This record gives sequence, C-alpha cells and structure tokens, in this order.
Amino acid sequence: MQQYNFGSGPGILPTTVLEQAAQGILNFENSGLSILEISHRSALFENVLQNSVQLVKSLLNVPDDYHIVFIPGGASAHFALVPLNFLGENEIAGYLETGVWASKALQEAKRIGNTSIVASSADKNFTYIPKNYLIQESLKYIHITTNNTIYGTQLKTIPNTTVPIVADMSSDIFSKPIDISKFAMIYAGAQKNMGPAGTTLCIIKDSFLNSQSRTPNAMHDYKIHVANGSMYNTPPVYAIYVCMLTLQWLTTQGGVAKIHEINKAKANQLYNTIDDSKFFEGTVAKEDRSMMNICFNAINSEIENKFLEWCKDHAIVGIKGHRLSGGFRASIYNACPASHVHYLCESIIQFENSLI
Repeated sequence: MQQYNFGSGPGILPTTVLEQAAQGILNFENSGLSILEISHRSALFENVLQNSVQLVKSLLNVPDDYHIVFIPGGASAHFALVPLNFLGENEIAGYLETGVWASKALQEAKRIGNTSIVASSADKNFTYIPKNYLIQESLKYIHITTNNTIYGTQLKTIPNTTVPIVADMSSDIFSKPIDISKFAMIYAGAQKNMGPAGTTLCIIKDSFLNSQSRTPNAMHDYKIHVANGSMYNTPPVYAIYVCMLTLQWLTTQGGVAKIHEINKAKANQLYNTIDDSKFFEGTVAKEDRSMMNICFNAINSEIENKFLEWCKDHAIVGIKGHRLSGGFRASIYNACPASHVHYLCESIIQFENSLI
C-alpha cells in the first residue's frame, strides 16, 4: 500500500535514488562488489567523493575560497566542534536562539567558552523569528539556525553584519538559493534534504578556517578534515554515496532554483488548506513559516485524536508533531512529491467534511 511519509527526519528520499542505492549495495558500478565493502581509498569511492563535492559546489555556486568536506556523524556534533575550533578564551560567540537545536548549540558553546544570546524567541515558545536585533561587531562569530524543524519557523533573511556567520542548515540546505558569500561556515546533517543519516556537509570559508582560535584533537579539527579531503579517517562511504545520488537527482530536477519554486507551491497549498480550515490552525507567525516543516494544531484534543486515527487509516505517516510542541507537523522536504502534499490537503478537507 502506498505510504505518504511526512516524517521530519530521516526524511523522504527520491524513489529513483532508493533504487540506485539498492543496486549499489548489490553491485556497485558493475564492480562485482557492494558499495558497503569497497575500499574508501579505491578509485571507485574517490570518484563518488569528488562528484559529491563538485555537485555541492555547482548546485550552491560555492566560491573558490570555500572548502567542502563531509565529516562523519550528525550535525549535533558541530554544536561543540564550532566553538572548539573558533571560540578562543577571550572571545565571545553570539547565538540567535530560535528553537530547540539552536538552544542546544548555545548550551554546547557555553561549556567551551563565552557566549551571548543576540536574540531569542523562547518567550513565545519559538513561534516566531526575532527581528531588529543588534549584533555586536566584537563577536567572534554569530551562530544561526536557518530552519527550525520542531516549531516550523524559518529565517527569510540572513543577518546583515560584518561578524562571521555560522549557519546550521540541516533542514533546509538545497531547498532554496543561498548566497554562500554571506557565510563563514555552513554545516548540515544529511538526513533531511541530502541523504541518510551518518554524515554532515561542511562548507567553510578559507579565511574563517584560518581564524581558528584553538587546536582541538585531530578528529575535532576542521583544518585536519579539510587538509585530508574528508578522508582523515574512514568516511561514511554509503551515506556520502546516497548524498551524491540525491544531488544528482536534484540537478536533473532543475537545480536549487527550480526545487525552490516547487517547495513554495507545496508549502502554500498546505498552509492555505490549514488557514481555510475550521478545525485546524497554524502555530507560528505567518511571515516566519517554514517551507520545510509545516506545524499546525487541532482546535481541541478530540479533533486531534480523530485526525491521528484518520491519518493512520489513510496511510499518512510521520504527521504527529514533536513531543515538545504537540499537534501536527508535515515535513515536506525536496523529495516529498507535490502529489503527496495534495493528498494530505485533500485528506484534511475530507476529514473535516466527515465531521460536519
């Protein structure tokens, strides 16, 4: 039976990518070997890694003075790795606190050095993005989270500042065009718009890399990962391979600009359906709504429980909201087909009609 997956992560992958990835497990590039067992030092994997880096560079128009590396593990590790590399003893890092992951990044940095909360939306349970805040030019860097998966908010503009910007883009990387030159560093876990869990993409400006204030141990040192071209230790071969396949798929769809138009249309359709509803309502400020994670509530617990049952009976999975926010959350990452969003919208309308 067809399943309509709106889970927040690991997110949905294109069907063609899953088919290619499955074949790669059995016989990678007609080598007679599985992608799971080839040497990471072989020419076969070197091609995968080089292609992956080139696809990132092409899709995001990455300037030549940036390094692109894949580092093992998830994005949460970089909550600590960023200050371990760049926050010196007498320096202060600024943090824009817009959700749970932004808060966790802040807490990790506090364990390592001096921090300052530039602005926060915690006062309204992270249902909006702070605006008109001041950024002290003396900060070593400012950390932002561009999309907040749990509460469904997204930064529509990047702060205009001379302070180096470090961005966690785990849940909206490759979903819309971005000006890489505005950032000193971007990191993004793969499992939303790029591939399976297991690797994190890092894009680091050379001048920022050279501003390293600490020398952490080798596995935590960005300079070492850059110098070794993502190969300091055995990389997550399969995760990077699936990232390559997903980025190839994105290229065939017309690239980031085209997928952005598709993403806007999907999000608008779902938000319009929610706004027109008598039984559901959005949870965040309209101007800050995420294109990736659409959060909404039922008007009461009875309707919520009935709709959860409706979804279960109609093959809609991953729709339940995070335990911290409750309600519902539909994650519609790049690979989520427009037809799935249309099905969810029709399901909401049909459910409402069943109650009238």
